Amino acid sequence: MGTQASTEQISIKPSVLVVDDETGPRDALKVILRPFFTIHSADNAKSALRVLKDQHIDLITLDQKLPDRQGIDLLQDIKQDYADIEVIIITGYGSLKSAMEGIRHGAAGYLLKPFNVTELITLINQTLEKKQRLDYLRSFLKTSTALWGTEQEAAEAWKDLQSKYFAIGNSSTDATGTAADVTALIPLLSDLLEAKDRQLLNHCSRVSFYASLLANQLTLPLPDQKALALGAFLHDIGKISLSNYKYSADDDESLKTNTHGKECFETGARMLLPLGFQAEVGQIVAYHQERFDGVGNPHGLEGEGIPLLARIVAIAQAFDNLTVDMPGHQPTSIDEAIRQILLQADTYFDPKLTELFAHVVRECKSSLPALAIAKTSPTN
Repeated sequence: MGTQASTEQISIKPSVLVVDDETGPRDALKVILRPFFTIHSADNAKSALRVLKDQHIDLITLDQKLPDRQGIDLLQDIKQDYADIEVIIITGYGSLKSAMEGIRHGAAGYLLKPFNVTELITLINQTLEKKQRLDYLRSFLKTSTALWGTEQEAAEAWKDLQSKYFAIGNSSTDATGTAADVTALIPLLSDLLEAKDRQLLNHCSRVSFYASLLANQLTLPLPDQKALALGAFLHDIGKISLSNYKYSADDDESLKTNTHGKECFETGARMLLPLGFQAEVGQIVAYHQERFDGVGNPHGLEGEGIPLLARIVAIAQAFDNLTVDMPGHQPTSIDEAIRQILLQADTYFDPKLTELFAHVVRECKSSLPALAIAKTSPTN
């Protein structure tokens, strides 16, 4: 009975955990937020984790400096163990670098003290609305396999998914699924990746950025540029079909020896067919794992028989897997990553594209990590 009552209360009034070691700001936040939300509070990381263990929490406002741990470290633990809880960082010690670091580790937003009350409430409401959409998608992915069924099943699933997703909150977007306006579908596709795994979304965003960086050096027609940005962003969309999937930098090597893994790229391409994207988008998803020398390729493609855009994404993905900085993975330096990729030119990668990518990366090496982290979708 108690559980049912608390569930009903949560559905009416979202639950917010305020984490701040300073009494004044913590009490101020509690006073501001109490009329709208069920409030819990903690003055250090240990207390915050205890509350998370004992209470249902929808959103956390997190101070960046805590007496027992850095806020960023606590954020990483929260997103690891409570992926469905949204976090907004509120701090008086902010910088652009720390804000980007927070976003990279899964924070939904960032506010500096002293903050504007209206801005705070707006950000929290927007974040909770996004959480509703993500929760819906998480449930959909756990209970339905229709998206990666037959083309007809996928078409029906996309129609149902779009209808319910865009009906949540105050979204005014009307996505028909015909890709007349591809950008209308980006929020749904991005949230699907995040609902599966936040690190998968981050990886796909960075790969899209790196692929576009290389494409800028080629005289690609505008439609191809758009197809590349979108296809690179969606290159791993098939991985949402894998149960209990978590992104790792060694994903692709392990998937090559896994029966289900080998199928997920074809599954991803088939999944996108009902959305009516350019054929090149599906080609990227299906063929970005093909080796340039053709050895062991399931599709029997090799060399320039592999679509150009897929060859570009192969390099971008390998570079990101080498350089990504995430728990459990020691990132390779940019110079070493380029060296390793160059050694695989003519075997795994197109040698001409590899040389060009190495040149581009060396030219903008100093700003590369920040630019890639800031990249959030294939539309900007």
